[in-house]
Amino acid sequence: MKSPKVNSVDENLAAKRKAKDTMPSSKPRKRGTKAGPVKLLSGGNPQIAKGEGDAPVQEYINAMPGWKREVGKRLDAIITRQVPNVRKAVKWNSPFYGIEGQGWFMSFHVFTKYVKVGFFRGASLKPVPPGESKDKNMRYLDIYEGDKFDEKQMASWVKQAAASPGWLA
Repeated sequence: MKSPKVNSVDENLAAKRKAKDTMPSSKPRKRGTKAGPVKLLSGGNPQIAKGEGDAPVQEYINAMPGWKREVGKRLDAIITRQVPNVRKAVKWNSPFYGIEGQGWFMSFHVFTKYVKVGFFRGASLKPVPPGESKDKNMRYLDIYEGDKFDEKQMASWVKQAAASPGWLA
């Protein structure tokens, strides 16, 4: 026989479960549906539910604040143009780009004053992107407001990165 204290705990848990069952569903929304404004995390990074495909990536880009949205659109356009069969996803509140069966080759993330573009095998790119990492293979390019955006160099890095074995996550 259970003690009265345990019974009250069990009863409380049962009541909470029953109440939860009658609450409105908090199931993830379907892609392409609008659920109100996207929450911006620290640094203005959009909080987008993880998901595969172009729709969550476009949702992320469209939620990027200010001048960063244009950077996101330009990056996505370059990547899509250079790698027509690119696989897209949002993971860890960042868009990821990869090749099916080969892994992820790059990603980007919004910070307060810049957009950080990460190449998972960036150390093998020519020329090597300037931002170093604790990971010996990873390299970054930080894009600040007003920076000249070298689309030709970015396209070269994207094409090289897509040809390298990717990061498997």
